[in-house]
Amino acid sequence: MKNKTKLALTSLLLASMTVLTACGSSSTETTAATMDDARDVTLILGAYSTPQEAFKVIIPAFQKQWKEKTGQTVNFQESYEASGTQARAIAGGFEADIAALSLEADIDTIQKAGLITTDWRTKPHGGMITDSVAALGTREGNPKHIKDWEDLAKPGIGVLYPNPKTSGGAQWDVNAIYGSGLKISEEKGKKDPAYAADLLKRIQKNVKALDKSGRASMTTFENGTGDVVVTYENELIGRNLEGQHYNIVVPNYTILIENPAAVVDKNADKHGVRKVADAFVEFLWSAEAQKAFAEKGFRSVDPTVAKQYEAQYKTPAGLYDIKYLGGWDQVRKDLYQDGALWDQILAGK
Repeated sequence: MKNKTKLALTSLLLASMTVLTACGSSSTETTAATMDDARDVTLILGAYSTPQEAFKVIIPAFQKQWKEKTGQTVNFQESYEASGTQARAIAGGFEADIAALSLEADIDTIQKAGLITTDWRTKPHGGMITDSVAALGTREGNPKHIKDWEDLAKPGIGVLYPNPKTSGGAQWDVNAIYGSGLKISEEKGKKDPAYAADLLKRIQKNVKALDKSGRASMTTFENGTGDVVVTYENELIGRNLEGQHYNIVVPNYTILIENPAAVVDKNADKHGVRKVADAFVEFLWSAEAQKAFAEKGFRSVDPTVAKQYEAQYKTPAGLYDIKYLGGWDQVRKDLYQDGALWDQILAGK
């Protein structure tokens, strides 16, 4: 059954690929040993859904730069899925050369499968290419007067966030709710996991749909379901830049979202594209790429670029990071492993 699931995931991801550039000779005609030096080369990008619009700008910029530098044409095959789904597909056989995912725990899934063999955290900014925060998006004018997490638990409030079993973005959302419950209880005198769990449970009762990804959840909200969507701040900024009119509420207590990228060593080496794959990931930290991310609402990890876009962000006094929850290993144990808090809440316990 597990093998069938892996095959199904791999087939799904392969079917979802979009080939953006298809000029020149086929890369399959060149052996892996000489691929890095071939006239044309193809990189396979496996990414989570949220940064897709930014990659529409970043990929052509890299292609142009690399062509000017080496004379080599770089074609891309791109797959965008919920982060957890993408990670499991790569670990199960989808041969992405580069993984750009929502959270480090999903990169760890690929690493534990033996496909990432170098220490990706030694890269700039700990391997993170973008930042954001968990935020609340409401209808224009905020008609339900939503200001903080407790408001999401009130009767009559329709809430949206995706399923943390498939979506890395959803795990950030749930982490933000649970962590904020810890912060609120700590402010009252004692850091109380029971209060945090109860806050998450009360909010979950108001959830109208658990979509598979953050992008799908945002689309459900755009289609008229719910009063508030819990999502990445950059999703809301990006939609507003495109002409939507959502209110963006950043609670006093919320979590810093950090998004990594890494070369999938075994696949890049197998395909003979290691040199180009390394160069593309390095390009993601360039000022040009960081500005493209910022234009789509992400917080740049480059302090100079971040300063240029700081007017579009609100950083609350109570911002915390994943270390406040004990790190990803602890979070997965406490919240997401089979039988842990999330499963208990869905079971009505």
